[in-house]
Amino acid sequence: MPIRPFRAVDWAAVALIVSLTTGSSLADVLDSSVQTEQQTNQETRQSQDRINNLASETEDLIAEYRRVLRETESLRVYNDQLQRVVNNQMSEIDAVNRQLEQLESTNRGVVPLLIEMIDTLEQIVEADVPFQLEQRRNIVLDLQDTIYRADVTTSEKYRRVMDAYQREIDLGRNVFSYQGKLPETDRTVNFLVVGRTLLIYQSLDGEQVGWWNPNSRNWEELDGSYVTPINNAVRMANNQEAFNLVKLPVPAAGGAK
Repeated sequence: MPIRPFRAVDWAAVALIVSLTTGSSLADVLDSSVQTEQQTNQETRQSQDRINNLASETEDLIAEYRRVLRETESLRVYNDQLQRVVNNQMSEIDAVNRQLEQLESTNRGVVPLLIEMIDTLEQIVEADVPFQLEQRRNIVLDLQDTIYRADVTTSEKYRRVMDAYQREIDLGRNVFSYQGKLPETDRTVNFLVVGRTLLIYQSLDGEQVGWWNPNSRNWEELDGSYVTPINNAVRMANNQEAFNLVKLPVPAAGGAK
């Protein structure tokens, strides 16, 4: 079969088709490349954003870690100091407990002594010159009640007993006058106390005087020679007159004056 030669018009058509086909593919390639680059840039930006976020979070975590370290160190120092305080308090508690044990032992020895001292004070008051007798008896009764009270500390009981003894000592050193009832009578008189040496009474009108005779342990009336001296002595005791020598009865053995 004979070969037919290509016609020129055919070659031109082929060239046009090839040209159109090649241009369309190149545009597609370029579009695809642009899209790929855009996608890559977007992914890069997203990756950079994630990196930036991670870096910021890392810095925050580092700052938080450092803050926790500082707080941990502060707590450690505080706990060490608190432990020393607790140890010191425990030592003080142990010392107080030892003192309480010693105090309990001391109380067992002191309380019987105080009871004995109160009994002795009662005997002193009853055997003594009977001045301000009711007041002094009431003090003894109050001490006898206080010694068995649980709401009063041993130290306070001791203080009260010592105060009572000191009062008795002071009364024995002073010269003073007071009003009261003459025993076994309903008469109110002036009493003159000269320590524990002399107890004299004077009627309110100053006309009658008497004394407590320690030998007979009775109240006895004195003769008129003592009226003026005793009146003067009462005024001296009341600071109404300067102290001076006066004639007063003096107890002696055998009842002599």
